[in-house]
Amino acid sequence: MSQASMSNTSRFIRPFLIFLFPNAPEATIDIYHLYIRKSAHFIEYAILAFWAWRAFRNSSKEFLRKYWFAVSFLTVVSVASIDEYNQSLNLTRTGSIYDVLLDVSGGLAMILLLWLFTKKQSPSNGF
Repeated sequence: MSQASMSNTSRFIRPFLIFLFPNAPEATIDIYHLYIRKSAHFIEYAILAFWAWRAFRNSSKEFLRKYWFAVSFLTVVSVASIDEYNQSLNLTRTGSIYDVLLDVSGGLAMILLLWLFTKKQSPSNGF
């Protein structure tokens, strides 16, 4: 894990973790910090998928309305990949395929939930 990435959030998250767990060893605080950061990525990309769904399912373009599932997923994959590629160009950051997979899994989880929701609402909706 990049120390620069961690230091960007350590001003806020670490003091809060230390407040919650004053007797926890430094290594434990670091692990909690990592989990929070990775969970945030999962949630952020789930939110991106939600907004993509909202945009594509109400599009004036029939193709986007019909294939909202695939287009939303491709949007999430594209943004996650571009973000990690951009990070790999920064000397203080690292790009990782594992981060792309984590981001995409957050988006896919939201897309699947939305697909189930729309399928329950109207049996004609779906892929």
